[in-house]
Amino acid sequence: MQTLKDVKCGQSVSVVKLHGEGAVKRRIMDMGITKGTEVFIRKVAPLGDPVEVTVRGYELSLRKADAQMIEVQ
Repeated sequence: MQTLKDVKCGQSVSVVKLHGEGAVKRRIMDMGITKGTEVFIRKVAPLGDPVEVTVRGYELSLRKADAQMIEVQ
């Protein structure tokens, strides 16, 4: 299982599944990250947190903890 946290800068992946529960999962879905969505990793901060991604045509910054809940391929 590969998560968004493990993807290298410059790669494009597709969301397979969202892990987590309740409000956290809902917040990730409200940001536009749903099953089948293409996500491009733009930048990773020097210490790895946060990760900047492009989703549905806009830029988004995610914490490592949130990125770890997003399973990709």
